[in-house]
Amino acid sequence: MDEARVDKWLWAARIFKTRSIAADACKNGRVTIGGMNVKPSHMVKAGETVSVRKPPVTYSFKILKTIEQRVGAKLLPEIYENVTPPDQYELLEMNRISGFVDRARGTGRPTKKDRRAMDAFINEME
Repeated sequence: MDEARVDKWLWAARIFKTRSIAADACKNGRVTIGGMNVKPSHMVKAGETVSVRKPPVTYSFKILKTIEQRVGAKLLPEIYENVTPPDQYELLEMNRISGFVDRARGTGRPTKKDRRAMDAFINEME
């Protein structure tokens, strides 16, 4: 097989969990090939580079083999090469770290009392 639909390839290469999510990503302009947005039915060939935007990171994959059937995770190095620039991973790490800094993990949103205390503190400073 020398060509495959981009939505099927994204699903088969385990970049998206389901084919419908891959198709939705294409429809919403999150998948590009050569800087151009592609439709789910776009045919991809070996050697092309597919960029997938999963905010806040844009992943890039060089297609080594076109497939339309899902394969095991151990076979993925034969299917594509990850050519995502390192700065994208730094952006992901920064985003992960910059969450709620002073809030204990798992405590969730502020309570009404916490919210009023924060508002009072902010208004006091103004």
